[in-house]
Amino acid sequence: MTSRDLTFVLGGARSGKSMHAEQLANDSALAVTYVATARVADDAEFSARIAHHRERRPAHWQLLEAPVDLAGAVTQTDAPGHCILIDCLTLWLANLLCPPDCDGMPIDRYQAYLTAFEAALLDAKGKIIVVSNEIGLGVVPLGAATRLYVDELGRLNQRIAASSTQVTMMLAGLPLALKTAGRA
Repeated sequence: MTSRDLTFVLGGARSGKSMHAEQLANDSALAVTYVATARVADDAEFSARIAHHRERRPAHWQLLEAPVDLAGAVTQTDAPGHCILIDCLTLWLANLLCPPDCDGMPIDRYQAYLTAFEAALLDAKGKIIVVSNEIGLGVVPLGAATRLYVDELGRLNQRIAASSTQVTMMLAGLPLALKTAGRA
């Protein structure tokens, strides 16, 4: 799978990945749709995080909330000369694997959402910027559910990075180019 213009920005918590992705979208000079994957916050701290992201975004950007159907969000908003910024795959995966009021989604159903998302990226005609956390740099987590999440996010990140034309890793607010257009 290759996208004409797919940029993948990843990094750890507070690495500057969202700000960098927002700057890339802004610098594109295209109309931007910001696709937020977070569910409605159920605590004050997470509400403050969401508010911080909202305050940083230009008011003229469109917003689409897509906590589960990311493929549908891409298909709905994609167009030539348009930029879609998806922030972030980390929360999207958590939504899929740990839906509210449920013990979790069967992994085969998660795979169907991932396959649909990848197909939407393949068919995209506009610029797409995808943000995700890199969480596999630490120790092996305790607990089967946490290990499953870390493993699945690692696999998801690898798949999106492989199909991206550009991949940037953010460390301490500094962008490190891992893959540039025309060069793997």
